Amino acid sequence: MQQKKPPIVICPHCGKEHQWDTANRFRPFCSERCKMIDLGRWANEEYRVEHRETEQEFPEPDHQA
Repeated sequence: MQQKKPPIVICPHCGKEHQWDTANRFRPFCSERCKMIDLGRWANEEYRVEHRETEQEFPEPDHQA
């Protein structure tokens, strides 16, 4: 029986192709360096997840007496 080769993926930071190997503790990154650079960007708030507030989330108070 043939053993399947791990898929080839692209590092999200540097774009280098590498095998998706469970032995790589830095995956999906190719190296610790790429992983730490990406983590630093999150810590410096260079990446942001957009969130739009809606009226349903924060309804206006009812001022009826």
